[in-house]
Amino acid sequence: MKRKQSTVILSAAMAAMMLMSGCGKDGGSAQQETATKNADGKYEPTLTITIAKQLDENTGRYGDGEDINNNPMTRLTEEKLGLKMETTLLGGDASNYDTKLRLALTGSEKLPDIFPVYGTQMISDMIESGQVKAIDDDIEKYMPDRLKEIYDKYPETFYPVMKDGKTYGIACTPCMDAEEIMVIRQDWLDNLGLQAPTNLDEFEAVIKAFTEDDPDGNGKDDTYGFTYSGNDIYNTGWVSDPVNVFSAYSGKFIPGVWQEDEDGNLQYGSINEENKEALTRMAEWHKNGWIFQEAAATGAWDAMTQFTEGKAGIFVGRPWTINSVADVTSADPNAVVKGYPNILQENGEPTYQMGQINDGWLMFNKNFNNMEAFFTYYDWLYDAVFGTGDFVNGYLEGYDYDIVDGEVVYDTTKFDPPVTDPFMPGKSTVLKNSPVESVEMYLKLQAGEEPTTGAERTALSYFESAPAMAEGYVIAAEHQDELLTSLFNAAPTDTMKKKWEQLQTMEKQVYTNIIYGKEDPSAFDQFVEDWKAQGGDDITKEVNEWYQSVK
Repeated sequence: MKRKQSTVILSAAMAAMMLMSGCGKDGGSAQQETATKNADGKYEPTLTITIAKQLDENTGRYGDGEDINNNPMTRLTEEKLGLKMETTLLGGDASNYDTKLRLALTGSEKLPDIFPVYGTQMISDMIESGQVKAIDDDIEKYMPDRLKEIYDKYPETFYPVMKDGKTYGIACTPCMDAEEIMVIRQDWLDNLGLQAPTNLDEFEAVIKAFTEDDPDGNGKDDTYGFTYSGNDIYNTGWVSDPVNVFSAYSGKFIPGVWQEDEDGNLQYGSINEENKEALTRMAEWHKNGWIFQEAAATGAWDAMTQFTEGKAGIFVGRPWTINSVADVTSADPNAVVKGYPNILQENGEPTYQMGQINDGWLMFNKNFNNMEAFFTYYDWLYDAVFGTGDFVNGYLEGYDYDIVDGEVVYDTTKFDPPVTDPFMPGKSTVLKNSPVESVEMYLKLQAGEEPTTGAERTALSYFESAPAMAEGYVIAAEHQDELLTSLFNAAPTDTMKKKWEQLQTMEKQVYTNIIYGKEDPSAFDQFVEDWKAQGGDDITKEVNEWYQSVK
């Protein structure tokens, strides 16, 4: 993406100076003191730890005079643990955040003590710079057993932060995301006497009817079947995802994901020949107006608004999106939204989609010498997941939960007094998002088991306050084994660094042109040949060399 370079460099440089405020030129926080725990587990004297986070940390509404460094959660951290967390917010999007971290690598100032990194290339650059520390001994000595058990479930999260047998970071709160589900206008199904689709032919019949049979009964030709985004190589991984259509043909070899073939080698899903059939079918749907006509130029969230505005009848997204589209009733007061499992392949096997285990990795300044304090803090945050310690019900009464008439309440509209846009203590930490419990807890709660943690009690409250969303989570939990992770998750290979951007551009262009009817489906065959010849074969070889080394 081309930019006005001088403006970007100047603003990034200023931001980098802000990032380093409070950080001495020797690295680490301004106060790299040595502190010890007292009998209550609190550090004395108070220990300051510096953090960097993306600007869009979205903590909700602060109180008067409060900010990211002065709020109920930071004050509680200092009160309970003797740790003062000083956070500098950087940039709005990932690109700007990375730019500012890179300036820190090349400038005279140093990195803060702890900071998240979101891309494997940036991780590689950090390791190569020599400014981050290997933490193998720290993990062994200081990570509590209950956290080790979590990380042992997801060993692949360590691959991106490992080099030469050493580990240079940890994944942020690893836990497999909830599966995406089909979100459908139930009132449209009912109006037309239809059932939710279970396979591709039924899916086609429904989106055709949603387009041509006036499902909202307003006498206008103003609806269509399926909204999705093609802005992310036709695999968003979270919302407005078309990947179920591709998987109906190609199984696990969906666009944008590396999966293992019958010979135990990794293959790139986007060049799988079965995806040609999916493109052919989507081209027919596009021609007929049954699917979103501007998908290739629309991001995932904006594509979902087509549903919220009452135009589209189906999208695929994570269960929480059911609440996100509740405003559809503003467009149509009779709207009813319901979640369903994804369609199946023709052979009856499930369709697959991409799952996310973690949102970035935490890395540490090479001069940060208080890793025990970090793991004490990190484990403390997990009390909310395990229902122990200070956070049996949640983080802070009156913020993420309240006690009303002796009952623990999680619906903020039922707080005493009710709260709008509450401050979210779990986001005012070293993490972007709070640690979470597996979505499988919804199965336990549906079966009538008593909740034992704050997370489970919160989830149970959804069965009353947001039943459609809770039902969506139950569906997701029942289908968690349909989530895939890309089996290549290391830093870009040598050829990737030179060719991948070009290949991705070519991929999106060919996929889009076929769907939009600008090229015949036979263009897919030429794309595969070109992809292989223009670096794809070399990349596949390098990816498999890496895969065998970690396998």
